[in-house]
Amino acid sequence: MGLKKWEELPSFMKNNEVKQYYECLTRKQGSLILKRIFDVFASFFMLILLSPLFLIIGVMIKLDSKGPVFYRQVRVTQYGRKFKIFKFRTMVVNADKIGAHVTSNNDSRITKMGEKIRNCRLDEIPQLINIFLGDMSFVGTRPEAVRYVERYTEEMYATLLLPAGVTSEASILYKDEAKLLEKAENVDEVYVKEVLPDKMKYNLISLKEFSLMAELKTMIRTIIAVIK
Repeated sequence: MGLKKWEELPSFMKNNEVKQYYECLTRKQGSLILKRIFDVFASFFMLILLSPLFLIIGVMIKLDSKGPVFYRQVRVTQYGRKFKIFKFRTMVVNADKIGAHVTSNNDSRITKMGEKIRNCRLDEIPQLINIFLGDMSFVGTRPEAVRYVERYTEEMYATLLLPAGVTSEASILYKDEAKLLEKAENVDEVYVKEVLPDKMKYNLISLKEFSLMAELKTMIRTIIAVIK
């Protein structure tokens, strides 16, 4: 539940840029253990509490378009490990094969029901499963697709010291990311060269300033942002 020893990290992460963040986090091993304990119990409780909502949304998705209820794309989490993220499907089947791995407003791949689910941020709820399994945490850098992680700088790899998260300060500030990409001719390139570096600035600051209280504040700010 805590950090691995430095020598046990993947070779691509063992650089001087990552080490400064690693040293900050090693002083907070106790908090990291409590973070995981909170994730397990809170995600389990919320999965039980929200199970009726899972059923309702699942039926609405099936009635709206052909395809599975969940969208399972490969993402990257702690130490570069790949996992399949759980999301309610909001796009047509095989959407990632006919476009970018990020979406913009007016994306033709989004279904009618999917648009409504996205507007309420309900598509993210199934990630409670990933949190319970240990793939993700409530707060942390959003899990990126493999193609974007391959474009990380050495410093950006520091975000892989902790599990990927459902929300973060960067997520709050870029909650309207789709609008920023709406007019881009090449969504992937604009995301990698403009959006991702800015988001990473906030993610890296959050790593250096990691604390359970800071994460609690981020969760509260996320709830307020979604309500607004």
